Amino acid sequence: MTTASETTQPVDTPESPFVSTEWLAANLGAPDLVVVDASWHMPGSGRSGATEYLAEHIPGAVHFDIDTIADHSTPLPHMLPDAHSFAIAVGALGIGDGQRIVVYDSLGLFSAPRVWWTFQTFGARDVKLLDGGLPRWKAEDRPLEDGPVRRLPARFTPRFDHSQVADIDRVEQALKTGSAQVLDARQAARFHGEAPEPREGLPSGHMPGSLNLPHGGLVQDGRLLPPDELRKAIVASGLDLSRPVITTCGSGVSAAILWVALEMIGARPLALYDGSWTEWGASGKAIAVRES
Repeated sequence: MTTASETTQPVDTPESPFVSTEWLAANLGAPDLVVVDASWHMPGSGRSGATEYLAEHIPGAVHFDIDTIADHSTPLPHMLPDAHSFAIAVGALGIGDGQRIVVYDSLGLFSAPRVWWTFQTFGARDVKLLDGGLPRWKAEDRPLEDGPVRRLPARFTPRFDHSQVADIDRVEQALKTGSAQVLDARQAARFHGEAPEPREGLPSGHMPGSLNLPHGGLVQDGRLLPPDELRKAIVASGLDLSRPVITTCGSGVSAAILWVALEMIGARPLALYDGSWTEWGASGKAIAVRES
């Protein structure tokens, strides 16, 4: 089988969500380019994306903290903020209209897709993912720097696309009526109720009628699998590529990996469930588990 290290994703084209490390190295420092470190780690991992960013990052990169640039009126983690709050926050980072944005993370492809999707949802017109992320950049012995980066404030005009964001009622309706499929990126054991959730007190299991496609099986060495292998894995999950799909996960982060994977094979999702299992599992709504 051809591996992701042997065959790369289409990159450096207008249609691709990815740019290569070669492209970024050649364009680093361009006045209209903003590099965004989107590193974030799961609860209980003992790691901090913000701390790791200060220790090392791609030169000139600013850090986008999904727990800070979020809706703080809800107990749910890193939910999307309102459009005005988002515009103020990213403008303070020096990200504004007319700029090209390249997003990466410290694991290769984990939290960066969430920030990529967030920028798209708020109307950014030119936002890309770095193929291979920070691990590939480092493996190629490219330059790094430490400490904070402060850019001049900029004006970001939000154009929020509500259709890309599903709430709990929309997901429940989709499952009841079959108007859209719901694809869950969590590990199979969590999906089937056989392993605990990382958030204390949250039951494991899944939304009745949802499908499971663990995001870890779509990424190898920090890079998305080639399109033909993505298609095989997605079809094997039971997803009908001719029908709409809503992506979900534990808290709306790895659901964006599914979004990128589906987009790469020409099956762009209908929406992402922002609250994901953290909301559904605590809501009192029906939970399905695998029978022993």
